Amino acid sequence: MALYKIEAIIKPFKLEEVKEALTEIGIAGLTVTEVKGFGRQKGHTEIYRGSEYTVDFLPKVKIEIVLTEEILPKATEAIIKSAKTGKIGDGKIFVLPVTEAIRIRTEEKGENAI
Repeated sequence: MALYKIEAIIKPFKLEEVKEALTEIGIAGLTVTEVKGFGRQKGHTEIYRGSEYTVDFLPKVKIEIVLTEEILPKATEAIIKSAKTGKIGDGKIFVLPVTEAIRIRTEEKGENAI
């Protein structure tokens, strides 16, 4: 069975909701990284001690999951439903093919490694 990697960039305050939604559909593991970036919203301006400055890179969270083709549609749907606020900056989901997965401890490969 084919393996895929989901990379989802979401708003940090949505992380717990997304994690719970993924757990409910049987996702057992994921990797989370704090990242910064910008898209169409191009950051925003703030005032600090009377001076205006531009915040180009906004804090986001990147979730990475490797899963089978079978559960992929449920996982993307769970992320969308739990991360969506309807406002600009909700994030993106990228789906990439994974050519190999290996569990280091046991040397299991493919689906058995995840």
